[in-house]
Amino acid sequence: MSVTQALLGPMVAAGPPRPLITHYDDATGARVELSRATVANWAAKTANWLVDEFDLEPGAPVSVALPAHWQTLGVLLGSWWCGAHVVDAPKGAEVAFVPGSAVESGAGAHVVAAVGLDAMGGPVRGLPAEVVDYVSDVRVHGDDFAPRTSIPGSAPALLGATVDEVLGTAAARATELGIGSGARVLSTMDWTLPGGVLDGLLAVLSAQGSLVQVSNPDPAKAERRRSDEKTTVELDG
Repeated sequence: MSVTQALLGPMVAAGPPRPLITHYDDATGARVELSRATVANWAAKTANWLVDEFDLEPGAPVSVALPAHWQTLGVLLGSWWCGAHVVDAPKGAEVAFVPGSAVESGAGAHVVAAVGLDAMGGPVRGLPAEVVDYVSDVRVHGDDFAPRTSIPGSAPALLGATVDEVLGTAAARATELGIGSGARVLSTMDWTLPGGVLDGLLAVLSAQGSLVQVSNPDPAKAERRRSDEKTTVELDG
């Protein structure tokens, strides 16, 4: 069973409409909230795209060099759902997911996918011909994903760590960070690989919690955000 099936599956089954991620960007004032079901749809579209367009096989390396963002969540969960091995370097990767503002950072991958990181999911304009726009490409793919093969717990998932190791570490970190079941987590932590993703994302999902992720945090807004979002745990970047 993949990382995504193990973590996201029970959450969707228990309550599809519940919020999974609320993303703030204090530099722009944007706020976007996605339910568990909507995140699952983005992850499914990503997994279908990787398999249908690139014949991605379980264990194939996929590079993800993106900040904490709701689109990054779809990228990561979609990659794991189809059994990809998430790495942090583009060289030799089947697909490198990079910000639309830094497409050159994907050099060395077979395919470079630009992620716009737009609050409303807008595409990246004016890309070089050899770079694909992630949002435009995945939109046409299905909202459900059925893996062609079962992903074993021994399969590589994150920088050489297996699926079972990633899930075990995420559960352990949830306990160590005080993220209890159903916690509402306010975080300014970036999703660096592997530590930031394990603590700032996977530990939250392991506890079936929800995440209030803040980019470019304004300290003056922190207290009101705690109150408005009713957060119970904080993770600092």
